[in-house]
Amino acid sequence: MANTIKIRQIRSTNGCKDDQVKTVRALGLHRIREEREITDNESVRGMLFKVKHLVEIVEE
Repeated sequence: MANTIKIRQIRSTNGCKDDQVKTVRALGLHRIREEREITDNESVRGMLFKVKHLVEIVEE
């Protein structure tokens, strides 16, 4: 099984730039406190870095 990480949205996307909103949606997050388990790879890590003020990594 591939490595996965669990992420949680901690802040709203209201007032954020459009590309940041699209990145959060691409990660599968839609609401505050919503969690997703996603595959850990370089592209996902780049997306997380781009919106690091909106999401947190719960488990690696």
